[in-house]
Amino acid sequence: MLQYIEEAKQGDRQAFEQIVRHFTPMANAVAFEKLRDYQLAEDAVQEAFTEAFLHLNKLRAVEAFPGWFKAIVVRQCYRILRRKQHPALPYDEAAQATESSFSVADIIEKKEARRLLHESIAALTSNMRIAVQLYYFQGYSLQEIADFLGTSVPVLKKRLFDARRKLKGALPVADVLSVFNHLYEGGKGVLHIVNGDVVGEKLRQGIVKGDVLVWREVYSHGPVFLEPGEQNNRLVRAHYLEQTMGIPQKEFIQISKEQEKILADFHKYDEVVLWFEHDLFDQTMLCYLLHWFSKQKKGSTKLSLLCIGEYPGIELFRGLGQLSVEQMETLSGTWKLIGDKELKVGQELWEAYVSPNPESLQQLLTKDTSALPFAHDAFIAHLSRFPSTSNGLGIVEQMTLEMIHAGMNSPYGLFKNVGDKLHILGMGDLQYWHILRQMAQRPYPLLQTHGFNDFPGYNDPVMPFKDCELALTELGKSVLAGNEDWVQKKGIDEWYGGVHLQGSTPRWRWNSSSQTIQ
Repeated sequence: MLQYIEEAKQGDRQAFEQIVRHFTPMANAVAFEKLRDYQLAEDAVQEAFTEAFLHLNKLRAVEAFPGWFKAIVVRQCYRILRRKQHPALPYDEAAQATESSFSVADIIEKKEARRLLHESIAALTSNMRIAVQLYYFQGYSLQEIADFLGTSVPVLKKRLFDARRKLKGALPVADVLSVFNHLYEGGKGVLHIVNGDVVGEKLRQGIVKGDVLVWREVYSHGPVFLEPGEQNNRLVRAHYLEQTMGIPQKEFIQISKEQEKILADFHKYDEVVLWFEHDLFDQTMLCYLLHWFSKQKKGSTKLSLLCIGEYPGIELFRGLGQLSVEQMETLSGTWKLIGDKELKVGQELWEAYVSPNPESLQQLLTKDTSALPFAHDAFIAHLSRFPSTSNGLGIVEQMTLEMIHAGMNSPYGLFKNVGDKLHILGMGDLQYWHILRQMAQRPYPLLQTHGFNDFPGYNDPVMPFKDCELALTELGKSVLAGNEDWVQKKGIDEWYGGVHLQGSTPRWRWNSSSQTIQ
């Protein structure tokens, strides 16, 4: 939005139209609080936009636009009040028309629920009413509202908390948030796309309004393509995931189609919020979705992003799943709008990641990718998974051998400790078991297993690994010492994003000294 404001300052009318589209609902809410008349409020807002456009060159900092424009709206309201006395009208319904598919009883029930809700909202203080309207009815983020109203996010959260408490006492329902969602699912909805079921379940506990879609993919593992949804591409990927993780092809294909169908209907939502983390698992998912959205006509639907790499009080932040419901609630509404820069960087990163030539990604990472602040480190970590120039081991295999050599022999212990050291990868257990399985595979194993025969797959019961141990073979010791090259010894047939390495002399390797693919 800052980019549009800057362009509008230069006289770009199309950019100003984007500003009008974005700020109109907020301005209407503030104007109605002053005038108590929808028609007069719309007139005030229209005049305010005209005044703002004519005097936009006087705005020194584009970041100050929300508060500056709000002052213009309020000033226009006072002008109208001075010009015309008018009676205060009761709080009117702001919802869209009820769909004809509802029965008469449904319509009556919804109308009564709306009446009770709006009467209760009308009894709130002015500050609470505006916060409720903009957050629950218009779908703005907490940061956007705070900027517009000239207050802080913590203060705004307190207003919403107090409003929910008062509404809960006034309405004969157990869950106030469910009332908002039930009454306004047809127009003012939000779709939250998250990275896992644990996060999804926590969000559904009243942390956010709207629908939650858990995006079930692991683009950091196996073959990936520019268009994963194409039939041949999906079949190749499904076959690989079944072979390496045990995920049934039929189940993977069905899940993929179902989530893609929901994604394709994003236009029915006013906003789509992406919840992701700093690691490769999430960054690949994020870049795929940004690439997909960059090809769509978004219409009036807003795209927003919440992406974090740390959380206060957590020394080693592995992901959103670590957070409690209370901690997750502090993140609600702190997402930021996705603009052209984020879409462009996400699109370019995805295209480079799925390229059969890893130098495309390496070259892109030398450029400015700060629009997605965690992407650079995550994709550098991806490149470090390639076989090294020194001994043919990727970063995960290297770290595993080092820890076993240091005395860590338990499979679960290795998974935790390697995962902690390489948390930038966001590696799951099935992904790690596949790597260990490859390392223990004959005829050139680096590891020998004691107390078990194989590692668990997708549908296998969880193994306790209580009396199970891993040890280095003589080859493992030799490769770790740099005396032998594992890839030259056993060959390779593995995917790294869009790169398929095969044979004993693969085209691409990772040089850990120069941090480059060569």
